[in-house]
Amino acid sequence: MKRLFLLISLLVLSKFSAQTWATEDQYIQKFAQYAVEEMEKYKIPASITLAQGLLETGGGQSRLAQEGKNHFGIKCKENWTGRTMKHTDDAPNECFRVYDDPRQSYEDHSIFLTTRKYYANLFNLDMKDYKAWAYGLKKAGYATNPRYASILIGKIEKYRLYEFDNTNSKEVLYAVLKMYPDLKDDRSFMARLEPSKVTKKDPVTVNVPYKQTSYAQQQKRVEKIKTKAEILNSILIKSHPNEGLKYIIIPEDTNVQFIANKFKISESKLMKWNELETDVLHKNDIVFLESKNSDGNKPTYKAEAGEDMHDIAQKFGIKLNKLYAKNRMDEGQKPSTGQLIYLIDKKPRN
Repeated sequence: MKRLFLLISLLVLSKFSAQTWATEDQYIQKFAQYAVEEMEKYKIPASITLAQGLLETGGGQSRLAQEGKNHFGIKCKENWTGRTMKHTDDAPNECFRVYDDPRQSYEDHSIFLTTRKYYANLFNLDMKDYKAWAYGLKKAGYATNPRYASILIGKIEKYRLYEFDNTNSKEVLYAVLKMYPDLKDDRSFMARLEPSKVTKKDPVTVNVPYKQTSYAQQQKRVEKIKTKAEILNSILIKSHPNEGLKYIIIPEDTNVQFIANKFKISESKLMKWNELETDVLHKNDIVFLESKNSDGNKPTYKAEAGEDMHDIAQKFGIKLNKLYAKNRMDEGQKPSTGQLIYLIDKKPRN
């Protein structure tokens, strides 16, 4: 009887051991989905993001990752208004960002790369060339370790993370399962494979102003507001032809506070950089996430009907006061339809 009990115990333990993964494997299984989602939104290779996360967190075991949900070691900086924690890194008790969820850390990492000029050249690289990205990050000063690029490449090739560069957010979990076939016995992982959960994101909380109406009409209003919130949450950062300035196009009416919170930039900076007089933003408005340039990327432009100088300044990524000065115009003066607007040199005197 004892022998039988021992045999059953060994079988159970062997089954359990077969599904016990190394720390870094567990990290990949859990966070590959976030890396692929960020790749779709910000055009950063999933392999690079995941390798950086593995390295920065020690496979999810670092204090920053466990206590602060901070997977990329991003420090507070002057524009961070969220929660913080002290951690010794390059110096004692440095200030690091704290997130409510690791997904926020992944998106903040994407925003960090896409909104800083010294990483702009990365986005000219082939998104599937992880080696070029690794060396590009090192060249841009992302890390001080002289072996940083080769360490990232080593992680990517050891765990075949490059396979995630060839998938999408709807299929990433199947790619994980293909990489780790024994996950088929993991109930929690298999539950994530249900179609309703594969692409499911955190629910959008919306405030619907009360209005006495029918239930059906109220539901339509809820869906309309909910859809608007989801559209705003999917805004992508773009690279402007004028020296790669980072900007967005507003997909639905909103306000500066929403954009400031989403991209972790102060409202005052957004107002200043975009020469805004009010905090109201309208659909199709161009909003820059950094200071605009003093010159355009082409010599001249012919003003279109209904355009004012602010419209043109936003279109070409030029500071409004510089644009007025180049064209010898007073502040507030409007161009006429077809007027030749100088974007680089100053308008010749008559």
